[in-house]
Order: sequence, then C-alpha cells, then structure tokens
Amino acid sequence: MDWIGQAWEHVTTAQPLPSTATVLLCGGAALVCLVVPWLWHLTRHALTIVHEAGHATVGRLVGRRISGIRVHSDTSGLTISVGKPRGPGMVATLAAGYPAPALLGVGAAWLLSRGYAVAVLWALVVLLALVLVQIRNWYGLWAVLVSAALVVGVTVWAAPGVQSVFAHVVTWFFLLGAPRAVVEMQRGRSRTGRTGRPDTSDAGQLGALTHLPGLVWVAILLLVCLAGAVVGGAWLVGVTL
Repeated sequence: MDWIGQAWEHVTTAQPLPSTATVLLCGGAALVCLVVPWLWHLTRHALTIVHEAGHATVGRLVGRRISGIRVHSDTSGLTISVGKPRGPGMVATLAAGYPAPALLGVGAAWLLSRGYAVAVLWALVVLLALVLVQIRNWYGLWAVLVSAALVVGVTVWAAPGVQSVFAHVVTWFFLLGAPRAVVEMQRGRSRTGRTGRPDTSDAGQLGALTHLPGLVWVAILLLVCLAGAVVGGAWLVGVTL
C-alpha cells in the first residue's frame, strides 16, 4: 500500500516544466526517428500499437467484440472485431486507427504542459498492459513487451529529468508520426491501385462502407492528425491557440 501511495503521489505531483529549448530538442529527436529509415522502421511499432489500440477501444465503445490484436514485423497491424459488418459502429472502428496516436499525443501534451510527465508515462504503461492481453501473435507479444519494459523502466527507475525528456520525445513522436503514417497509407494505396489488387487499407475499407471515396477519407484522417500535431505542439512549447 505504501508503494501504491507513493506511485499515486508521483503521478499527481507536477514537475518543473522544461525550457522551451529542451522541448524543441525533444521534438528534434522525435523528428530524427521519423526521417532516419532504420529508426523509423523500429519506432513505428509504437505507432502501430497505439493505432490498433484505437481500433480496439472504439470498437468496444460501439459494442463490437474484440477477439485479438496482431502486430507484424513489417510494422503493420490488425485488430479483429466481431459485430455488424456495416453501419456507423464499423465506420467509427475503422476510422479510429490513424487518429489514435495524434489524440494520445494531444492528451499527453496537455498533461506535459502542466508538468505531469509521470502521469503520461503511467498512462502509456496502462495502455500497453491493455493491448498486451489482446495480442494474438508472437511478434506482437515481443513488440509490446519490449515497449512496456522500456516505458516501465523509465517510469519506475529514471530520474525526474529523464522521465520528462522521455515523455516529451514520445509525445512529439506520436504527434509528428501520426500524419506521416497517413501519408504512408496513401502511398501504399497508390501502389496497390497500380497492381489492380483490392484496397484493404483503412481508407479503402471506409470508402467501401460509405459514399465517400477512399481518397477523401485519407484527407480527413490527415487533417485530423495535422490538427493534433498543431494543437499538441503548441501546448508543448507553451503557445496559447
């Protein structure tokens, strides 16, 4: 009980805010992960995990049964849900994936702007734990466990300054990585279109379920992610919109 009390005290105690220069350097570190190919391939698994968590969370909220999550070595993922194959619930479930990292980044940025870096880290631990119980393939299990070990290690044993920097880098990564993932999806759709194969991307499936073409859904998802990057980035650097 003492440990729980101490953990709760850490979560609810605000840390001193880092300087704007430090916040921007954290953003630069996240940007490096996005532009260096091997780093992007490695860290993109974090986006995939959150992406699939978004599908699963909204799926449950609309009454679908989640039967498993898979994360693959090529950084793709799959959330299997059971319910009506059409209708608003299915549309909401499909649409939730790509905005999920952006929305998580916005929430984390709001907490960080108030000094609650430890709260952000514990929120990530809880999210990874919830995803872990839904994982249905070995690579996905490995990816989630490694991610959880890293976040838990920083959360429990790192110094406050390291916790703050880590939380800021991860938040920037979600905010900046979400739009890039949408752009990558569209590139994949373009390649698929040239081969004549069915478009199984989220946007393609949304287009098949609605009266809006897949490209319109790409634009909607990209705008949501860009808006998240602007709002979250502004909160991180202390700008009032």
